[in-house]
Amino acid sequence: MPRKYLRRYLPPASRLRQHWLLKRLGHRILHPRLWHLNRRSVSGATGLGLFVAFVPLPFQFILAGLGALWFRVNLPLAVTLIFITNPLTMGPAFYACYRVGTWILGRPEQGLGQHYTPTLAWLIQQLSRIWAPLLTGSLVIATLSGVLGYALVQLAWRGYIIHRRGPLARALANRRLQTPSSGGL
Repeated sequence: MPRKYLRRYLPPASRLRQHWLLKRLGHRILHPRLWHLNRRSVSGATGLGLFVAFVPLPFQFILAGLGALWFRVNLPLAVTLIFITNPLTMGPAFYACYRVGTWILGRPEQGLGQHYTPTLAWLIQQLSRIWAPLLTGSLVIATLSGVLGYALVQLAWRGYIIHRRGPLARALANRRLQTPSSGGL
């Protein structure tokens, strides 16, 4: 993965340092590891961002930011990736999570009921009926997407590096793989 490509889409640290909310977090948010673009940081941020995107909680960006601070992965990328579940995609994504949860738990799907009136009481009633399958499916899909995103970025980054190094580096890598290791003599 070329760093120039990622830098085009991520905000610069200097602009974020001036944001009023981020100033309150102080030196922790400005740690260089949180802004560095390397294979470990980008793949970790991808896994974290995709995981948090499928967690059915409001203010997912706070969870992604705290996770990036904790795991020392690229902060802007982790926070940006949670917007996979934006207002347009949230309904279908969490419905898919619910369907996976009902399949895993072996429960039948719950309908909206005969009286569909979108009030707060109706919403609380519906959530009390579907919370277990929704949470189960969300955790399964979040884990799978996070692990898959992490692995794909690791493989893509490695492939890019091997391709960029050229034929000589590929020949040396193939020679290392074909040479049997000498046992302890």
